[in-house]
Amino acid sequence: MPALPFLRSEIRQTTHRDGDDLLSAGLGLAGLRGNLVEAADPAAPTAAELRRRAIQQNWRGIVDLSPTGGFGQTYGAVPDVPGRELQAFAALSGARQPHRLLAQIPDHFDPQRRCLVVSPVSGSRGVYGAIGVGGAWGLPKGCAVVYTDKGAGTGFFDLASQEGVALDGRRARRGETALEFDPGPGPQGFESGWPGVAFKHAHSGDNPEAGWGLHTLQALQFGLHALDLAFPEQAPFTPDNTVIIGLGISNGGGALLRAAEADQEGWFDAVIAGEPNIVAPGSAPLIEYTMQAALYQPCAWLALPNGPALAAPEQLRAAALQRCASLHAAGLLSASEPDDQAAEALSRLQAGGWEPAALSQMGVLMAIDVWRTVLATYLQAYAQADVYTPQCGYRFAVLGPERQPLAASAAARAAWWTDASGVPPSAGVALLDGLANGADPALPGLLCAREQIQRPEVRAAIEATRGTARPQSSRVAIVHGQADGLIPMAFSSRPYARAANAQGHVVR
Repeated sequence: MPALPFLRSEIRQTTHRDGDDLLSAGLGLAGLRGNLVEAADPAAPTAAELRRRAIQQNWRGIVDLSPTGGFGQTYGAVPDVPGRELQAFAALSGARQPHRLLAQIPDHFDPQRRCLVVSPVSGSRGVYGAIGVGGAWGLPKGCAVVYTDKGAGTGFFDLASQEGVALDGRRARRGETALEFDPGPGPQGFESGWPGVAFKHAHSGDNPEAGWGLHTLQALQFGLHALDLAFPEQAPFTPDNTVIIGLGISNGGGALLRAAEADQEGWFDAVIAGEPNIVAPGSAPLIEYTMQAALYQPCAWLALPNGPALAAPEQLRAAALQRCASLHAAGLLSASEPDDQAAEALSRLQAGGWEPAALSQMGVLMAIDVWRTVLATYLQAYAQADVYTPQCGYRFAVLGPERQPLAASAAARAAWWTDASGVPPSAGVALLDGLANGADPALPGLLCAREQIQRPEVRAAIEATRGTARPQSSRVAIVHGQADGLIPMAFSSRPYARAANAQGHVVR
């Protein structure tokens, strides 16, 4: 059967049975909840060891598996699902870097009741990042499941060692084999031994978010091709003879909505997007409301201090007072007293569209520095700048006790593919703010980013991520919580559904 023209590697096929499986790598619910699995040699783990840890970490990164979280009792289960996996690198037309595809085919798949779940990963996660979403739903039901990292993922490239990630998840040097991500050599005079880290979402130069829908449609085609390879006597598997369901959350949900818009042939029988990061016609894009949150939420917290938080109140209060004073000094707040400054900051957020339920999460999101992390990653992506041209001084590296960049150990590098979320700070890779200065060290970088997102080429890249709200797929549904403080529904799913329904495209 003909190969898919967009593949950029061989197809790697593996079987997972007898103490191993597709859904939990043989760990089961108890193992997923237990201690992190360790490799016999952490500096040189095998492909099987890497896969098992990646599955465990991605379950834990998305699903609350704690005994009080309800999984395994109120909802959900982790049955043993033996089967086969097929992986490959693929690329959109004109893309500099590939995206990783993974198809999982359970042994109890019934060719007479064909079903395929398409589940692009959430956030910027690696290819197992949606195993607790599409995999958890589809695999126990006997459906094949296919994933894409959407041009992001955890194939971090280490500039000092010139190492990236091969198709099997192991580390490899540039030139040894096809890599998940290779930023290319640095410009003349660049010190190749500089201990920094490049990652695909920020540094590919492709603005991958603009292609999320097409990444997802390629994943769909790869899933059908994988079924052809697995069941050649029952081939071909096509959208006409296979039930195809899209299921994803966050960035994965946004990718599915963009795929539904591009689904001119009606391949999807249904699309379900949870808390989607989608830019509706006329609504503010992610980087704009992130910019507003990064600047004003640390001050506005003083006016709403009673929500959940991950830092001590006295720490939040000290940071809030400093940010309020810094914004006043920068001319971004007119009030002169802290309480009045906090009220003004809150008013600016509310005027920008922030609703009380989303603002209730400020204390959590500020404590994990999520807004600066998003800005550093997405600004670099929208600028389509490589790792050697950091925007606003934002770099990524393993840092020492004085926050100086250090060369990562072999064991640390091996763990990036399994443990990272796809966006540092994660798995020991930190955000290095080259403009940090003064009593409010994060503010100079934020003010730089505020200017940079107005550059015409950056604005054009942002607009390329905007949806049309005209999904072509026959059934589209969105599920979104009101208290989502990261991708508030007021900026994403609500205006998208309204725009779609106003144009005659039913979105429930």
